[in-house]
Amino acid sequence: MNAACLLKQEKKSILLVEAIKHKSGFPRTLNRTYYVFFTSKTTSSLAIMSGKGKGGRGEKKSTTSSAKAGLQFPVGRIGRYIRQGKYASRMGAGAPVYLAAVLEYLCAEILELAGNAARDNKKSRIVPRHITLAVKN
Repeated sequence: MNAACLLKQEKKSILLVEAIKHKSGFPRTLNRTYYVFFTSKTTSSLAIMSGKGKGGRGEKKSTTSSAKAGLQFPVGRIGRYIRQGKYASRMGAGAPVYLAAVLEYLCAEILELAGNAARDNKKSRIVPRHITLAVKN
């Protein structure tokens, strides 16, 4: 298809979108953008998406450093504690990540052993006694 034909098809689809918008009872002052997508060159299948703002670019959701590292333990909090503890005048960016990973590994190991101790005692919950048995063994 040439550019003129595409432009003509786009104008038709925008008129169709306007007609659908006003038939369905949307107020004219609604500040929304309607997008039309064509799946093939010959048939114009209509998909209407309404979104606010420019092209659907919303605010980016912030990603925590724990999520980036794939950890459950809070990397940012551990970094803050290291800085506030005055253990060193300088701290690398990987130090809190590494420490969080080590602490998470140790907790996972102890919890697994405590769970085994609880199962040996035919209990479904881990109590402090099970943690003590896990650490001593």
